[in-house]
Order: sequence, then structure tokens, then C-alpha cells
Amino acid sequence: MSDELVRVESLTVRYGDQTAVDRLSFDVRRGEMFGLIGPDGAGKTSTLRALLGLLVPASGTLATCGLEPRRDRRQLASRVGYLSQRFSLYGDLTVDENIAFFAEVHGVRGWKPSRDRLLEMVRMTPFRRRLADRLSGGMKQKLALACTLIHTPELLVLDEPTTGVDPVSRRDFWQLLGELRAEGLTLLLTTPYLDEAERCQRVALVHEGRLLALDDPNRLREGAPGVLFEVVARPRREAIEALSRQPGIDDVEVFGERIHAYAPSLARAAGSAEAENLSRRLSGQGLEVLSLQPVLPSLEDLFIQRIRSEAQP
Repeated sequence: MSDELVRVESLTVRYGDQTAVDRLSFDVRRGEMFGLIGPDGAGKTSTLRALLGLLVPASGTLATCGLEPRRDRRQLASRVGYLSQRFSLYGDLTVDENIAFFAEVHGVRGWKPSRDRLLEMVRMTPFRRRLADRLSGGMKQKLALACTLIHTPELLVLDEPTTGVDPVSRRDFWQLLGELRAEGLTLLLTTPYLDEAERCQRVALVHEGRLLALDDPNRLREGAPGVLFEVVARPRREAIEALSRQPGIDDVEVFGERIHAYAPSLARAAGSAEAENLSRRLSGQGLEVLSLQPVLPSLEDLFIQRIRSEAQP
């Protein structure tokens, strides 16, 4: 059995004169949670649709579960679960009836034990007789997940599954995805939330249809060039302006009370010494420096750095 469940080679998708996906390549390994990460318009949904045989790419080679998506769509439907941004639940059916409907659509026999197990897994057994229209947004997503899993797919594809869901429901949903991966299910998902992407075993950072980086999130962060300083100083506005004027600082971003200042050409080994120097310089300008230290970049930091690097001539 191949370790590779999804393969994308030089995928290009166009809508008229507009290129949505530009020679994108990546693979998804069996049993992993793989994230296709990027903002709206990055080409994430178009990539998923091509992998599911829902659109014809302009060029490139695709394999999903060992099948050619367009040619083998019928076979692929039985092996893949797809949770789209707007999954179609039937509001006038109960939770139980929605799952039963999707089981029958997929031709699943003896599905009742599976339905009961899935309802327990998504913690919706107490609501099984409630109409889908009367569920909260987070509960609807959990029901949609149960419907998607009723035919026991080997690959679960999720397109921004937590967009518009409250923070508590987002956390619960990600816990469910982690449990599914622990059971051996392979997950391919898209999300615009870079904090969610940290949970994936590997991620592909995508911008304007092009691949910026592909690796384990921790390796991407550890391998980032330069040094990122995390600063807490008062007054904050003056601190931001002062940091922007410091030699070697190329970019300053604000994250709540914290300020991130990026020094792209500074060696990692020199980070602690330069942090002390930078703190003294800021204090010398009348700022109260509460904290200043080198930190590993988050995926959000890394993504911003890569996009700006691409934009430079």
C-alpha cells in the first residue's frame, strides 16, 4: 500500500483569463493531517475541487486515493468524505434523519451502529431528535462531519470547516479532527486561520495560487532566516515607531500588546545579545521596555515574511 494518498504535480487551474492555481505541487501521506494554508483567493478551494474531480484543471497531474479524479469520480466518491464551506444539511430533518439520508445516498448497509458511534464521537447523542435548523452553527458542523463520515472514507477533505464558528466550537471541532487522525484517518484541509494550521503534521503555505513553503510547521518556523524579536513596551505607539527606525529591523507587526520586529539578516546565534542592545537603545529613548526577547516565528509571522519576500524585486 502506497504511503502517498494524494499527489499534486504542477497543478494549474484557470477561470477564463484568471489563474487561480499556478503550477502547485504537494503530496498528502497516509494517516497525516495536511493543511493547505492561505488567505481568501489563494486557490485552496479550486485545488480541492480539482482533486475531487469537480473541475477540469488547465494542466498538471493529479491522483486521489490512487485514482484519477475526473475519470474515476464514481469510485472516488466511496473513498473520500468532503465537507465543504457550505455543507447541505436538511433543516426539516432531525439529526438522526440527516445521517440516515447520507448513509442511504452512499449505499451503506447496516449503518445504524455507525450512526450511534458517530453521534457519540461528536457528542450529539442528546440532540439526535432535534431538527437540523434548530442547531447552533458549531453543532451543525459536527453533524455535517458525522454525515461525511458515515460511509467510512479513507480520506477526509475539509474546506475551511471552522469559518464562522465560535471559538469554543472551533476548539471542539479540532479535538474531533485530532481523534479521527489518531484512529488512522487521513485529513486534507484548508483554513485561513494560521493558529489552526499549527495542528497539522505538514502544511503548504499558498499565496495567489503559488506554493511559498511546504514542511512540518515546526521545521518551517525553526528554519526561518533572521531573528524575530517579541517586544512589550510603553507607550506602544512610540515603541512601534522607534523599532521601525532601528538598523537591521525590516518589518514591525502588532499582535495585541506584543510587537514583533523582524531582523532578516541577523544570525540566530546573535539574537540574545542583540535583544539586550535593542532594549538599551529603546530605554535610552525614554520607552519603558517590559519584555524584549528573540522568539521563533509563528506561521503567521512566517507567512507574512514569505509574502513580502516574494513581492520584493
